[in-house]
Amino acid sequence: MFERLEGILTRYREIEKELMDPNIVNDKDRYKKLMKEQADMSDIVEKYLEYKNVQKTINESLTILEEENDEELRELAREELSNSRQRLEVIENELKVLLLPKDPNDEKNVIVEIRAGAGGDEAALFAAELYRMYVMYAERNHWKIEMMNLNENGIGGFKEVIFMINGKGAYSKLKYESGVHRVQRVPVTESGGRIHTSTATVAIMPEADEVDVEIDLNDCKFDVYRSSGHGGQSVNTTDSAVRLTHIPTGIVVTCQDEKSQLKNKEKAIKILRSRLYEIELEKARNAEAEARKSQIGTGDRSEKIRTYNFPQGRVTDHRIKLTLHQLDDVLNGNLDEIIDHLIAADQAAKLSMMQEDK
Repeated sequence: MFERLEGILTRYREIEKELMDPNIVNDKDRYKKLMKEQADMSDIVEKYLEYKNVQKTINESLTILEEENDEELRELAREELSNSRQRLEVIENELKVLLLPKDPNDEKNVIVEIRAGAGGDEAALFAAELYRMYVMYAERNHWKIEMMNLNENGIGGFKEVIFMINGKGAYSKLKYESGVHRVQRVPVTESGGRIHTSTATVAIMPEADEVDVEIDLNDCKFDVYRSSGHGGQSVNTTDSAVRLTHIPTGIVVTCQDEKSQLKNKEKAIKILRSRLYEIELEKARNAEAEARKSQIGTGDRSEKIRTYNFPQGRVTDHRIKLTLHQLDDVLNGNLDEIIDHLIAADQAAKLSMMQEDK
């Protein structure tokens, strides 16, 4: 590990020297590439330099204990040594996490698809609440929301909603949200006061670039129609809504949020590209899971991942057996505690696998 860290530090210092060269500054592409490479290494380098400084403090404390007779100075050195050794162990674990293979999609924007599942109108109302939760979480992180398609049910619920979250690192945080979300409560549509269980599915897909997935438009069939609101009422007098069918896979995407047919077509292609990319990622994840047998779910839409229980005011994430009695906070977008626990569990699983491979 430390040979690798020394190699990263050497390369980091080489880049620093290169960036001071006026010829590099004038070469915009080369300059941009070096800046990105440096940024990718900066957290590891900063942590490794901290490690070296603490190691230096340990060596100095040991020298004092070996060479000094002043008992007061020796006592200070012993205390410094104890604190530094504890800190060194923490930093070493942090370095191991930083050296874990990076998910190449972590920095990407995400396309989020939420669909009402079992439970009729109540499931649609729950889907709308999940949408609001993710919008509020995005706002906390200063990310931008772009609506792509919305299908309402007429009482404030969403049969389906597709939207994009634009923000650095959005996928790294939200990729654990894919799966079945379950709500337990007395629905507003229930007159008898009985607790019902309803579900909604969430799919989190990294925004795919043209480089990631190339789409042959000859494989696509486009139909246009008038967009409509709930109950089938027309909300547009022109054929601006677009239905895209990808013939090889049978994937169908509809977009009617924009008044422009061209913009709806562009959004439909963007959604299709991300769905195709997600299919490839799912294949890779399944192959890895088959080999590893220990994964924090990040893609299976059929996996029941979380329950929102209103009578008890709790949220339970079933993958990591985490229960929080903070239902209102979570539904208001305060997802950090859950997501931090999921990231930590995922990192622990990967570190464990690395140890097994040695």
